[in-house]
Amino acid sequence: MKIEHLHNWNVSYDRAREIQNELRAKLILHNEDIPTKIKTIAGADISYSKNSNIFFAVVVILDFPTMEIIEQASYSKTVDFPYIPGLLTFREGPVLLKAFRGLSFSPDVIIFDGHGIAHPRGIGLASHMGLFLNIPSIGCAKTRLVGSYDEVGNEPGNFSPLVYNGETRGAVLRTKKNVKPVFVSQGHKIGLERAIDITLSSCRGYRLPEPTRKAHLAVNEIRLQNRGQV
Repeated sequence: MKIEHLHNWNVSYDRAREIQNELRAKLILHNEDIPTKIKTIAGADISYSKNSNIFFAVVVILDFPTMEIIEQASYSKTVDFPYIPGLLTFREGPVLLKAFRGLSFSPDVIIFDGHGIAHPRGIGLASHMGLFLNIPSIGCAKTRLVGSYDEVGNEPGNFSPLVYNGETRGAVLRTKKNVKPVFVSQGHKIGLERAIDITLSSCRGYRLPEPTRKAHLAVNEIRLQNRGQV
């Protein structure tokens, strides 16, 4: 896969925030380069053990709509950047990009286990990675980072706008009845309506869409297989 070089990763915390503010202006928040009929969709996730600085990343490409895995790539490396709310990409981004380099082709769209523009500076993991990869990307997070929303109906497909500083930054989406909703936001090259539709269309009876769910299962299996490293 071709990956853009947008900036170095070994930067100060203040510089990291400056980079986010600079890149925010480059985001495309409407549908661009997404085929009308999606054939492949990717999911990406990170796993690490408590008190360990070795991160494992997995990217899976699935056939759409069968959700069967076509290709999988992984990578592990030591991570030095600490956990700082709002700067997650500088902790997880480098190892994720290494995993993406292991793929033989580019998917039509990517779902990340993280936020897109539903972020304090409007550029979370899914948006940041979307710019590096130049592929339509969606953030699908399990918890809220910013914003407020009204109660979401209990039926799958119900959602409530996620509003931050007077702007809609995503949607709080019910993917399964009687289960907590997920937080969907635009990453790059996609509109919110399409992001919601793709996320729902990728669910197969679980809270999480299949791309990130299968990436999560795969990366945890790899981490456990390499427990001697952690």
